[in-house]
Amino acid sequence: MSITNTQTSFARHIFANRTLNMRALRAIGYDMDYTLVHYDIKAWEALAFEFLKKRLMALGWPIEEASFTPDFGMRGLVIDTKLGNIVKANRFGYIKKALHGFEPLSFEMQKETYNRDFVDLGDSRWEFVNTFFSLSEISMFAHAVVAFDAHRFPTPMTYASIAQTIRCELDAAHLEGAMKCEIAKDPETYVVTDPDAGLALRDQQIAGKKTILITNSEWSFTDDIMRYSYASCLPAGASWTDLFDLIVVSARKPNFFTQNSPIYRVIPESGLLEPVNAIDERSKIYHGGSAQHVEAYLGHSGDEILYVGDHVYSDVNVSKAVRRWRTCLISRELEEEIEALNGVQADQVSLDAYMHQKDVLERSCVRVEMALAREKGQGGVVPEGLQATWHEMRTRIRALETKIAPYAIKQGQLFNPHWGLLMRTGNDKSLMARQIEQHADIYTSRVSNFLEATPYAFLRSTRGILPHDVCPSCQTTDGV
Repeated sequence: MSITNTQTSFARHIFANRTLNMRALRAIGYDMDYTLVHYDIKAWEALAFEFLKKRLMALGWPIEEASFTPDFGMRGLVIDTKLGNIVKANRFGYIKKALHGFEPLSFEMQKETYNRDFVDLGDSRWEFVNTFFSLSEISMFAHAVVAFDAHRFPTPMTYASIAQTIRCELDAAHLEGAMKCEIAKDPETYVVTDPDAGLALRDQQIAGKKTILITNSEWSFTDDIMRYSYASCLPAGASWTDLFDLIVVSARKPNFFTQNSPIYRVIPESGLLEPVNAIDERSKIYHGGSAQHVEAYLGHSGDEILYVGDHVYSDVNVSKAVRRWRTCLISRELEEEIEALNGVQADQVSLDAYMHQKDVLERSCVRVEMALAREKGQGGVVPEGLQATWHEMRTRIRALETKIAPYAIKQGQLFNPHWGLLMRTGNDKSLMARQIEQHADIYTSRVSNFLEATPYAFLRSTRGILPHDVCPSCQTTDGV
């Protein structure tokens, strides 16, 4: 057995927001899509975009020339359904960048538009893009906004109704099954396999953990995709179902965690469903049901169960808020983001040095400016030397800003050319990072990263940094 893939990169680590003792867990549940099974995002979302486009054109939408733009959107963005903008916000909800259609708002326009607004995810005005399945949605929204602004829609619409229709039609495209049939027929095109994921699951079983698959996908698609994805890591004669002690399909998350729905036993050979009252040892494959059924079967609840998924709300938020399960968010983008940051470490060192110099100068400059203001306010004669000092400091600050600008622009285009990093907006955490921090006990890029950690790991959170914490490299000698 090889675990070299998980030993080669910091990007493959498991990161802890809250300390988690893996040894104390009795069961580990997993989502499937974009968690246990990763897809080629560009291929999947391009297919989803075309299915969505056909449905919208059948409604008379003028989007004949629309095409999927894979690098346009990313998770963590927010659709402003009132103004038709796509925005990126920081952890406090303040908007740091906005596009209308595919065009960025100017600094002045953005400031004027959002001077009094911030993103409140509890307000229906804001639609949070927190899953890969929304990338085709956000691309279509931008195309539709362009058509709407050109007065090309045949019926009265608003930005809100455009966003709502797109989401409803995309959900319908996923539910009707034709798109999943395309993927199941050609998994080589759409599925990105990771043979080490199966080894991680087997290790967890060996360590005495109950492993559970809880997915919204139906049985036939789950069986096809899991069989393809995990065939290479199974011994001869074994089935992918052997990797799990319990399998729940068509779970209807997030309702799975909040409601007590009917449960059915799946007969794998025929796909038929048999109504049952509870999960028992006669079968491991079930349809529907609820988290209550799972807890009753396991005999465990709350922090004895870890749930692993890619959806901030349906997988992580609700399972923690309602069931008090421990949570892990899968964010495949982490690998690319961390590697991108590693590639500009030298730039970051230079940028930090310039920013430190600017900070020291600004602290001194404002004191000189205050001294000048006092002299003027008291009617005194402003010393020429003091005025010259202030001008000289301002000149040096502008020179530093000229040096800083290229680094800031370069960093603003890391990971995504339009939006920059997933987890940051400038020096601050992004809204996406805040959601992960708030709802996920741990997060990592893929399931196989559990292989190196092992089921016995004690995953410790790092010491939180506060603004008043002393940073030796940031101390100044000017008394400020």
